[in-house]
Amino acid sequence: MNRRVSPVKQVVLYVALVLFAILFIYPFFIQIATSFKTDPDAAAHPLSLIPNPFDLHAWKQIFGQGSASVPFLTWMKNSVVIAVVVTVARVFLDSLAGYALSRLRFRGRGFVFAALLAVMSVPSVALLIPKFLMVNYLGIYDTYTAMILPLIVDGAGVFIMKQFFDSVPVSIEEAARMDGASIFRTFWSVVLPMARPALITLTILSFQGSWNEFTHFLVTTQSLEHKTLVTGLASLVSGQLGTGTQYPLKLGAALLTTIPVAVIFFALQRYFIRGANEGGVKG
Repeated sequence: MNRRVSPVKQVVLYVALVLFAILFIYPFFIQIATSFKTDPDAAAHPLSLIPNPFDLHAWKQIFGQGSASVPFLTWMKNSVVIAVVVTVARVFLDSLAGYALSRLRFRGRGFVFAALLAVMSVPSVALLIPKFLMVNYLGIYDTYTAMILPLIVDGAGVFIMKQFFDSVPVSIEEAARMDGASIFRTFWSVVLPMARPALITLTILSFQGSWNEFTHFLVTTQSLEHKTLVTGLASLVSGQLGTGTQYPLKLGAALLTTIPVAVIFFALQRYFIRGANEGGVKG
C-alpha cells in the first residue's frame, strides 16, 4: 500500500531542507561578498553580505591590475594545464589498465589487482617523502614533469574502470573478435563507448582531484612560478606573500579556485549520478 505523506509533514520537510541549504550556501555567499569589500570593511563586518563600500581592488590584484606582485594568472594557468593533462591521461591510461585487468588473462593478474588494492589503502601522507626522494633522484624536482608524471595514473580510477568492464558481457567482444578486430580495436571501438557513465565519473573525479591537489605539489615544487591556485592560495593565507589580513584578496582567490570544479560537476552531474547508480546496481 502506498502511504500518502500528510501536507504538514511535507511542509516541515521542505522547510528543513531549505534551512539546511541556507546553512551550507551562506558561507559561499559570504565569500563572494567579501571579495568585493575593502580590507577594513571585511575585518569589521565579516558576516555581512553587502559590501560597504563596493570595491574591486581585490579582483584587480588577482588579474594583475593592482600593485600586488602575486602571480595569480600564472597559478591559474598552471592549475588549468595540469588539471587538463592529468585528467586526459588518467581517463585514457586508467581505462587501458582497467580493461587489461578485466579481460586479459596473464600470469600474476591476481597479484597485480591485489597490489592495486593495497596501494589504494595507503594514506597519501605516507607517500610524501618517497615522492620527494624519487623526483629529486630523477632530477625533475620543481618542474612541470614532477607535478604531472606521478599523477597521470591512480589506483581508484583503474579500480572504477575494471569494475565497469567486468559488468560488460564478453559476448559483445567475441563478436568483434570474430570480425577480425584486435584487442585494442575491440577496446577502443566497442567496449569504451559503452563505458560513458564510468568515463564521465572518472573525468569528474580526476579533474577535481588534480585541481585540488595540494600535498603532492607541496613536496615536488618550491618556486613561485610553479605554484597552482591551491598551493599559491595556501602561501597567501599563511602570510608568506604579504602582510595584513587581505581577506578580500584571499576569498576572491578561493572563489576563483572553487568555480571550475563547481562548473564541471554541475555540467556533468546527471551523468555522474547515473554512473554511480549503475555501478551500485551492477555491484
